[in-house]
Amino acid sequence: MNQQTGIAPGAVRALTLATAGFAINFWAWALIAPLAPGLRDELNLTVVQQAVLVALPVLVGSVGRIPVGALTDRYGGRIMFPLVSIATAVPVLALTVADTYALLLVIGFVLGIGGTAFAIGMPLLAGWYPPARRGLAFGIYGAGMGGTAAATFSTVPLADAFGRNAPFLLVAAVLVGYAVLAWLLLRDGPARRMGGSALQASKAAVRLPMTWFLSILYAVGFGGFVAFSVYLPAYLRIAYDLLDADAGARTAGFVLVAIIARPLGGWLSDRYHPAHVLIAVFTGTALLAIVAAFTPPLIPVGTIAFLGMAAGLGAAAGGVFAFVGKLAPPDKVGSVTGIVGAAGGLGGFFPPLIMGSVYAIDGSYAIGLMLLSNVALAAAVFTWLRLSPTALALRERDEPDPAAAADERSTDAASGTAR
Repeated sequence: MNQQTGIAPGAVRALTLATAGFAINFWAWALIAPLAPGLRDELNLTVVQQAVLVALPVLVGSVGRIPVGALTDRYGGRIMFPLVSIATAVPVLALTVADTYALLLVIGFVLGIGGTAFAIGMPLLAGWYPPARRGLAFGIYGAGMGGTAAATFSTVPLADAFGRNAPFLLVAAVLVGYAVLAWLLLRDGPARRMGGSALQASKAAVRLPMTWFLSILYAVGFGGFVAFSVYLPAYLRIAYDLLDADAGARTAGFVLVAIIARPLGGWLSDRYHPAHVLIAVFTGTALLAIVAAFTPPLIPVGTIAFLGMAAGLGAAAGGVFAFVGKLAPPDKVGSVTGIVGAAGGLGGFFPPLIMGSVYAIDGSYAIGLMLLSNVALAAAVFTWLRLSPTALALRERDEPDPAAAADERSTDAASGTAR
């Protein structure tokens, strides 16, 4: 143990391998979306069929984080990372022979396993980093969400240059190679606390009020990022008459800023209280959304507004998981991560639907952006009321942790039996 930092030797290697595993699995998870327009033409799909095909892996990957997080509490990241990576490689290889819509749906469902990898790294790193250092570590790990960007920008060029199956064969090989590397080099941390059964861990996490508070905030922060990364190209084309290439490039800048801001949010949460960071970034996002609602000139005001929102939403995601690292019981970090991560993934589904509906009714995105401002401001107020240092101190005094109480009752019962 490093006496100055409180970090055990080997922590950086664990962080590097975990982040790489997260990014690689997310790369695989996002393979279908870039190919969806071509598949629509090739298989004569309707717009709804295309949307279902793209959404299915996202939905499965989001919900699947709940059991995978609980399983990681029980068995550790050293087992779960190779297992999930090998399991993800199977549907990736199956994409090489997919030639019907029904088969693509089945493969897309199984491909959702790749999205569950997010829930593995947090409990793994909690065994290596003390609570005071987890904000930055979790934030760096969270930047592995950039794996989806790798899929977005490499899949079609690889297919055009080397054939339709080239991206699938490459990603499958990388997944298998990573699984072998993780099995050989990855280790669970010395401070790891093994959880009980996955079902018991999930039930205990559900009983924690903190789990639901953070789920709400992550649905706003990460959900907002996902929604913008999906819908921003269409918004820029319609609101500013940009060409597809220009809109795509600006969206890539939005995604990059959010990815960079996530470790920054974690680092700030280590230096200051995570609640203060979340209140600041949610408030800033709310103000910038109001600016964007008036469709200001794209250069410089519009660009500053959208990049500022990207930074705010990315930092919010980092701040939420800094809270997880500090508040979650040591043997339930994975279970809490799974539930909170699922909320973030699902949170990205609704804003694009709302934006599209508002535009269809009003012919403008202004109301949709004002709704984002209201939600972000509500998240800031909610953080202040429920998660500020004062609110946490009062809750700890007045409301005993139900999960801890249950554990204590179980311990007392066991002691009574022993006597």
